[in-house]
Amino acid sequence: MNQESSPQVRFVNIDDDMSGQRIDNFLMTHLKGVPKSLVYRLLRKGEIRVNKKRIKAEYKLQPLDVIRIAPIKVPDKDTEQLNPKLDKIASLESAILFEDDRVLAINKPSGLAVHGGSGLNFGMIEGLRALRPKQDFLELVHRLDRDTSGVILVAKRRSALRSLHAQLREKQMQKRYHALVHGHWPEHRHKVKAPLYKNTLQSGERIVVVRDNGKPSETRYRILQTFNDATLVEASPITGRTHQIRVHCQSAGHSIIGDGKYCDAQINNEYAQNGFSRLALHAATLSFIHPGTQKPMRIMAKYDKSFKYVIQQLEAASAQS
Repeated sequence: MNQESSPQVRFVNIDDDMSGQRIDNFLMTHLKGVPKSLVYRLLRKGEIRVNKKRIKAEYKLQPLDVIRIAPIKVPDKDTEQLNPKLDKIASLESAILFEDDRVLAINKPSGLAVHGGSGLNFGMIEGLRALRPKQDFLELVHRLDRDTSGVILVAKRRSALRSLHAQLREKQMQKRYHALVHGHWPEHRHKVKAPLYKNTLQSGERIVVVRDNGKPSETRYRILQTFNDATLVEASPITGRTHQIRVHCQSAGHSIIGDGKYCDAQINNEYAQNGFSRLALHAATLSFIHPGTQKPMRIMAKYDKSFKYVIQQLEAASAQS
């Protein structure tokens, strides 16, 4: 952003990488801390113009456009909101698996939401933006459930985001998860195809069930390790539905251990008493085509201490029996 003689008036020159997006979406990304309602009001009043002309919220930016942004008093919330989370922000730096000028891959810890919302004002993406205050563009390529750990991609350019989203749509991006499930997964069970229906309760909680009128869904499975009464499986989702792996495991009769929504509470309590209380689902590898080099990439994420510990305990128990 370049500033006019008045330090409060800003001009933004749109390049090829920024073009193609709606101006309201662009402004909500670049005017950090400005409420969405204020962005729309400024557009309606002509306080924000493109090439000296009034434009509507749905206007799509073009290369060489110049946006003029009138003085806006932006509340400085960053310090207030992020100070209590400084330890988590610092830990994100050590969790970065790969970074260049287009993409960033991170091993997200279990228990950290990917973004703020639903009562949370802090998530992984907010933490990364705090770590990279000079980075104009940082957006999630995909998501992981709050309690799922592992590889997640963040785009550092809009062109990279478009490329990676296209790979997701065309099923060129491969995700492989490791899940610790209760019981012995059958050796002949290599996939689960079950339609999934998403139901939102009055409390706002999302529950997914297998139902005939649900969306077609498929997950493929491979046994990695068998224990006395648990199995470590690799799960590869062919479709990308909400809670897909978790519900497909449940429908197969082998819920993921530590799953508060889809696993029996007694099973979870037994593991919690032995020091393991997280969802035993980990995004282990992610394969994609790098949006800059166009070369295949494969990012791997190691287990955290708690996941390693429960595997070691199960191995020891199986060796004794």
